[in-house]
Amino acid sequence: MSDTNTTDFSNPSTFILLGIPGLEAAYIWISIPFCAMYAIAMLGNFTILFIVKREPSLHEPMYYFLCMLAVTDLVMSTSTVPKLLSIFWFNSREISFTGCLTQMYFVLSFSDMESGILVAMAFDRYVAICHPLRHSTILTTSVVAKIGLAVVLRSGILTLPYPILARRWPYCRTNIIPDSYCGHTSVVNLACADIRISSYYGLFELFSVIGMDVFFITVSYTQILRAIFRLPTKDARLKTFGTCISHLCAILALYVPDFFSSLMYRFGHNVPLHLQVLIDSVYLLVPPVLHPIIYGVRTKQIRGRLLQLFTLKET
Repeated sequence: MSDTNTTDFSNPSTFILLGIPGLEAAYIWISIPFCAMYAIAMLGNFTILFIVKREPSLHEPMYYFLCMLAVTDLVMSTSTVPKLLSIFWFNSREISFTGCLTQMYFVLSFSDMESGILVAMAFDRYVAICHPLRHSTILTTSVVAKIGLAVVLRSGILTLPYPILARRWPYCRTNIIPDSYCGHTSVVNLACADIRISSYYGLFELFSVIGMDVFFITVSYTQILRAIFRLPTKDARLKTFGTCISHLCAILALYVPDFFSSLMYRFGHNVPLHLQVLIDSVYLLVPPVLHPIIYGVRTKQIRGRLLQLFTLKET
């Protein structure tokens, strides 16, 4: 094999993922919580899909969007965690150039899909609370499917330039990525070329996707709160607001870790590299783990159906 640190190449056949640099001696112990979180994410999200499919009373827009979120979480966690565990357990650090760009694309596109689905769920809450009599006529199955398709197309198209641009750059410094997965920044920083166009596009995509999503969610909840405060009694206001708690928790589970991860990347220059990589790796697992727990605990219909399944198994 050629020297991976010094060889000049414009298109490396493989990249080397370092995992969590500096913590190699503790990989077996670190793998335990990652493996547990991945198992919880898989079990929880598959359970959500199973319950919604089996229970006719859950065949409503909110639960269709919840299924879309579950599928997105499954793909997000599966695109990174198995490779990370193979590094921990088998020291399998190599990833093909195409595989690396594919992983990059999946992480970025499905992150955007998660955000888009949360916007769709905010719209569902807005219609349910502000226009309850028209909810079933506005959010028909056909409309829900079109919204889901729009979210997929938006995310898929807007993140496509990332791997396309990354493939164009020459990589003549090294093919060693000091990270646990092929993040966009980690990969393009290895290029020995002017990558400003990638940086500018990243900012454009950030504001046009996440920025607009946060804006639409804020507008939806502004209208929702106005409608809630117009209700005549405190009990009615609390009961109506309670239908939004699960969605608000899901929003926090996605955006808060993302916000702190971005802050650490931009300003945490004194933060040790192994801590940055560790936090970044955990961040990708937080939403897939928390979303099914949030909706399983907070949603009466899902909780009741889950308890019913366990009761049937016991009898």
